[in-house]
Amino acid sequence: MSTGKGGGAAGNGSNGAKRANGANGANAARRSRAGGGNASGARPTPPRPANGMSAPVTPGRIGIYVLLLVAGVLVALAGTLVQAAWFPGGLLLALAGVCGLFYGGVTATGTLAGALIPGAGWLVALVLLLGNVRPEGDFLFGAGISSSLFLGGGSLLAVICATVALRRATGVPYGRVGG
Repeated sequence: MSTGKGGGAAGNGSNGAKRANGANGANAARRSRAGGGNASGARPTPPRPANGMSAPVTPGRIGIYVLLLVAGVLVALAGTLVQAAWFPGGLLLALAGVCGLFYGGVTATGTLAGALIPGAGWLVALVLLLGNVRPEGDFLFGAGISSSLFLGGGSLLAVICATVALRRATGVPYGRVGG
């Protein structure tokens, strides 16, 4: 008793349900294709360019990091000698050299490691110089405030330069917030 349009009592319920599900399935497929082409509806993410945090490791970059490590040790040795020689001026000169090394490493490599690697070399050299006490009781650092300021100020400058590299890598704009 059904007609060509699915008008029977038994045919109307089952065919009508199939047609409705088929139409909904087609609409769902159209919606997912419009959303990005995949069945899950999630849009594909475009490839992100390498920033300062995930820069590719190349032989040239490794060479720069080794040079920065050696420069960190040399700046620690030079700063140790200069900061004690002329107290206010020598300390400022030593800290300017430390800051120049750390910021130069960030600028040369464009990565966070550009500040951390020379900072690690600088800090290890200072710890070895501070811990090397001779039997006579003297060592390379004096007991004044200048040595403490050099150690604390250099560590602070390393953190500041690493933060500058991190801000540059994540694309945080400079200037006022909310303005």
